[in-house]
Amino acid sequence: MTPRPDYSVLLRGADLRVTRPRVATMEAVCGHPHADTETVISVVRRGLPEVSHQAVYDSLAALTAAGLVRRIQPHGHVARYESRVGDNHHHAVCRSCGAIADVDCAVGAAPCLDPSADHGFVIDEAEVIYWGTCPTCSASDRS
Repeated sequence: MTPRPDYSVLLRGADLRVTRPRVATMEAVCGHPHADTETVISVVRRGLPEVSHQAVYDSLAALTAAGLVRRIQPHGHVARYESRVGDNHHHAVCRSCGAIADVDCAVGAAPCLDPSADHGFVIDEAEVIYWGTCPTCSASDRS
């Protein structure tokens, strides 16, 4: 079994003040990859019933700005959060149910896709979303 990370150490390492809402939010995102904001709030409130929506929103913003959490928002979907950061991975999104799965970078170092023209930008990341139908929805479509 993988030991649970010490979230207070992660927060301090990112120069963030350690607060109960931030620790609980970080724990919720780590435990529920690709969770939307309402799910994160619900999970945080299980342990901290008194926490406000705004405290969780503020925590998500601070964690995202510090690079501890990544915010993704596939077109037509609500924002989702994940703790897998810094590796330039991509996502597969189900067109039917909205399920999201991580897809490792195909080849090479970040960015794993070289643009045909960079227009003078210094490119440091490539974001790819693969759209399709998840196994559950595919199975129900066949039945």
